[in-house]
Amino acid sequence: MIIILRPDVAADSPEVKNLLVVAGRFPNLQTKIITNKGENHLLTEVHLIGETKVVPLEAFSELAGVMKVVRVSERYRLIGRHGQVDAVGFDYRGLRFGQDTLHVFPGLCAVDTKENVDRTFAAISAAGVKTARMGAYKPRTSPYDFQGHGKDCLPWVFESAGKHGIQVVAMEILREKHVDEIFAALAETGNPTGVMLQIGTRNAQNFELLKHVGQQKEFPVLFKRGMGITLEEALNACEYIASEGNRSIVFCLRGVKSHLGEPHRNLIDFAHVPVVKRQTRLPVCVDPSHSAGRRTINPDGLTDIHHATAEGVILGANMVLVDFHPEPKNAMCDGPQALTLEELPAFLADVKIVRDAYLARTTPATR
Repeated sequence: MIIILRPDVAADSPEVKNLLVVAGRFPNLQTKIITNKGENHLLTEVHLIGETKVVPLEAFSELAGVMKVVRVSERYRLIGRHGQVDAVGFDYRGLRFGQDTLHVFPGLCAVDTKENVDRTFAAISAAGVKTARMGAYKPRTSPYDFQGHGKDCLPWVFESAGKHGIQVVAMEILREKHVDEIFAALAETGNPTGVMLQIGTRNAQNFELLKHVGQQKEFPVLFKRGMGITLEEALNACEYIASEGNRSIVFCLRGVKSHLGEPHRNLIDFAHVPVVKRQTRLPVCVDPSHSAGRRTINPDGLTDIHHATAEGVILGANMVLVDFHPEPKNAMCDGPQALTLEELPAFLADVKIVRDAYLARTTPATR
């Protein structure tokens, strides 16, 4: 059972203390207080855990400070919307991430040279974007492929991001020590930017890693759906993160492995964007680059990357993770799917067209 307090009712308020006294009258119940800082207000929830079926809603709904009481039936206790609970979102580095926002994260799938990193950040900044993707640690199918520069590139990546005003860099991690390496490199360079820790598709059910990123609250987490797991399994993985205390999570759809996806790299699953937003409180990201897997130009003049992006955005995606590179032919990872830096302004303009169309579609529905 989730008891939602009215906006700005703090966890140490008399209303919450009284609520806990009432909860103590019922046997076999545990309470957990969760606070979320929304865009304009502090939001507090009290979760009742245990034998809640015998607890009447009226015991709490009429208490001072209580806005809503929800009896949870779904398994996503912390990330679930439960039919009534509003999406909250989170703030990071001056940016808002929620189910009503949209951010584009263009950048290098794998960091290769200092020059290319700086050129990419410069182009992103010139386009008016403050978010980017940069891969320092790269899991590869073959052990002989480029694995990324790892911690050695972190200082100059972060310094370049700060120089160009990039506020958030999405960066995949593969093991627990990578979190410490990122934290140390940010401190060493004076925290010029922020990092969104990315859990890649190959680690989607690495439960110990999920718990580790959930135990820290310094960095938000971008969780990518596993390439061969169900949506329910993927959302339960996000519940692992949230259950450890970190609820600043973005859920990413990146396509699933299936021969039915050919000629694309993966079967594009972006139709699940509204499903995830309906079932959970999480912002939803799409990764058109790893879904389509190629920048093939169509008769209409647009690439498959553009069309896959538009599919996600028209369905209400809140974030787009997309590969760009100064010289895709020379990229050390996934060059065939990367767009060029010269194409970035037109790509962003196309995203705006589709986003405006989405807002036009949904405005009548909210009246």
